[in-house]
Amino acid sequence: MKLSDLRPAPGAHKPGRRVGRGHGSGRGKTAGRGTKGQKARSGGNIYRAFNGGQTRLSKRLPFVRGIGNSNIAFRHDYAIVNVSDLELFEDGTQVTPDALVTVGLIAKSEGRGLVKILGDGELDHPLTVRAHKFSASARAKIEAAGGTVEIIPTKVYEKTKRRKDEGKKTPVQRNTGV
Repeated sequence: MKLSDLRPAPGAHKPGRRVGRGHGSGRGKTAGRGTKGQKARSGGNIYRAFNGGQTRLSKRLPFVRGIGNSNIAFRHDYAIVNVSDLELFEDGTQVTPDALVTVGLIAKSEGRGLVKILGDGELDHPLTVRAHKFSASARAKIEAAGGTVEIIPTKVYEKTKRRKDEGKKTPVQRNTGV
């Protein structure tokens, strides 16, 4: 077998349709394009948002400037851990996001993010719990069991825009000459 002997499988290669080769072919004269109109002409393609002469949808909709604070860049996703889950730890243990990952309460990727402790369940031995946020009931239950709550500080960025009341100037007192 030589390289020149290679052929596609039978029926795999179909010759292209030859249009405009006389009326005996069935595709002569107008070559299957119908009669007249924009699509019959060469280069006659219609813009995909064309709506038949009606104002297209993209022009009918109002301008939308930004997505607001629901944007992923502003959202804070917390890994949720309940007080009942903290029963796995021994007395006096320091519970951190890394410890929660080690025990398997949260995923490794969640351990790198923010963690919130919620107050579902009971706790009967003291623990030192470090997390980014605590619900009021979780804080109360941990402290009632003799444990302590430590909040891991998160980086807070300064607001980039000036607040409205900071930029206002007091009105100038005019001298009326009286």
